[in-house]
Amino acid sequence: MEGDRRRGKLGPAVAIAPAARVDKFEIFFDLVFVVSFFIITRATAANVTGRELLHALLVLAVLWWCWIVHSVVASRLRLGEGFVPVLMVVGMMALFTFALALPQTFGGLHEGAAGPILVTVSYMVIRAVHLALYAHATRGRPVARHKLYQFIPEIVVTTLLLLVAALVPHMTTDADVGLWLRDGLWIAVVVIQYATGLLAGTGGWAITSAEHWTERYDLILIIALGESVISVGVGGNLLGKPVTWPAIPAAMMGILFTAALWWAHFDMIGPAARIALHAAQGAPRVAMARDAYAYLYLPMIAGIIMFAIGAEELVRTITDPAGGVGERGHGPAVPLLFGGVMIYLAADLAFQWRTLRTVTWTRIGVLMALAVGLPVARDLPALAALGLLTAICVALVAVELVMLSDARHALRRAVFEEKTHQESSEAAWRARWHDGGPEDTTG
Repeated sequence: MEGDRRRGKLGPAVAIAPAARVDKFEIFFDLVFVVSFFIITRATAANVTGRELLHALLVLAVLWWCWIVHSVVASRLRLGEGFVPVLMVVGMMALFTFALALPQTFGGLHEGAAGPILVTVSYMVIRAVHLALYAHATRGRPVARHKLYQFIPEIVVTTLLLLVAALVPHMTTDADVGLWLRDGLWIAVVVIQYATGLLAGTGGWAITSAEHWTERYDLILIIALGESVISVGVGGNLLGKPVTWPAIPAAMMGILFTAALWWAHFDMIGPAARIALHAAQGAPRVAMARDAYAYLYLPMIAGIIMFAIGAEELVRTITDPAGGVGERGHGPAVPLLFGGVMIYLAADLAFQWRTLRTVTWTRIGVLMALAVGLPVARDLPALAALGLLTAICVALVAVELVMLSDARHALRRAVFEEKTHQESSEAAWRARWHDGGPEDTTG
C-alpha cells in the first residue's frame, strides 16, 4: 500500500501510444551509453591485440543485450512519465558504474576481483530494474507475463556466470587457465542471452509503436557513429598537439568517411525499413524488430567501434612528429579500419535484406573494393591508407546518388505524404482545444 501511495504521488506509469516518439528522458538515458562506447573504445585502443578485441566485443555484446531489454521495456512504458524515471535513474547509475568498471573486467588476475564483482553487481541491478518495470507493464496480461517468466532463468544464469567469472579465475593456480576460464564464461553469457531471445519466439511480445522502436535504435546508432568522430579527435590527440598540415586532412577524412557511412544507412535504408516495420503487424513485426534492429544493429555497432579504433591509431601515427608523413599504420590499425567498415556495411546489407527483401549491388561492390584495398592500404603511408578508405566510402555515396535517384525521390515523396497526413490529423485533433468543443476541460 505504501508503494502504491508513493507511485500515486509521482503519477502512474503511462503506456506507449501507437504513434509515440522517443521522449526526452530516453535521450538523457543514452548519455550513459555514450560513456560506455567511449570507455570500450579507449580501453581497447590502449592495447590492441586479438584478445583485447575479443574482450571488447564480449563486453559490447553484454552491454547491447541490456540495451535490447531496455528497448523492450520502453516499447511498453513511457520512461519519462510517472514513477518510471525514478527507477530508470537507478538503472542509469548502475549502468554508469558498469561502464566505469569495464577496464578492470578483463585485467590481470593479480588486479583482484573488485572490478569484475562491481560489473556483476551493476549488471544485476540493471536487469532487476528492467524486470520490475516489465512486470508492472504486463499486469493483467497473462500472455505477456508468461514471456517475462521465460526470461527469468536467463537473468539468473547469466548473473551467476558473471559472478563465477569474477571470482573463480582468481583462485586458479595457473594464470593462463584462469584467463581462458574467464573468457569462456563471458562467451557462455553472450551465447545464452542471444539464444534465449531466439528460442523464446515472438509470442507475447508487442511493438505498439513502430515509430518509437525504429527511432530508438537509429539514435543509438548515431551515438556509436559519434564515437568514431571522438576517436579521430580526442583519441588521435589532435586537440593536444600543434596543428600540422597532415593533421588537417586526417581530421577532414575522418569526418568524411563517417558521414558517408551515416549516409549509407540513413539516406534510404533506414527510412525504408521504418516504413516496412510500420507495414508489418503482429508476429512478423516483432520478428522483424528483433532480427533487424535488436540483433543486426550489434554487428553494425561492433564494426563502428572497430574502425574507430583503427582510425584513432592511424591519426595518431599521422600526427606523431617522430614518424613523418610517410609512416605506415602500426599493428592492426589498417585491418581494424577496413575490417570495421566491411562489418558495418555487411551488417547493413543483411539489415536491408531482412527488412526490405532487397539487395543493393553497389554495397557488394564496395565490400569487394574494401577487401582488395586492405592489403594495398597496409603498404601505404597512414594518411594515404585513410584517404583510400575515404575515397571508397565517398564513391559509394556518389554512385548511389546517381543510380538510385528515382528510388530516393519516390521514397522521399512517400515520407513527405505520410508526414503531411500525420500533421493534418494532429492539427484537426488539436483544433478542438482552440474551438472550445464538448471535450474542452478548461471551463
